[in-house]
Amino acid sequence: MNCWEFMKCGREAGGKNAEKQGICPAYRDKRLHRVHEGMNAGRACWMIAGTNCGGRVQGTFAEKEKDCLNCEFYRLVCMEESAKGNFRMYPELIELLIKNS
Repeated sequence: MNCWEFMKCGREAGGKNAEKQGICPAYRDKRLHRVHEGMNAGRACWMIAGTNCGGRVQGTFAEKEKDCLNCEFYRLVCMEESAKGNFRMYPELIELLIKNS
């Protein structure tokens, strides 16, 4: 499950809020495609600037880290991927973002 499915934000392509609020950057960003078995950055949304969480646009990971660490979806991904020995930590995800830019 990707963040937009879990959060039901409707900001995926064709979603109920996409036209009004725009398509979510996590949905569009292909640099982390398949990380944690997600589509685009759908299972690493905390790494993408400009996501709309908690009803407001979030900044970079450094700016939104506290919110993300308390997010139910972030915790779910951590639990699921850690159980498989597959959770990718922040430095590895930064490297992927740079490499795939």
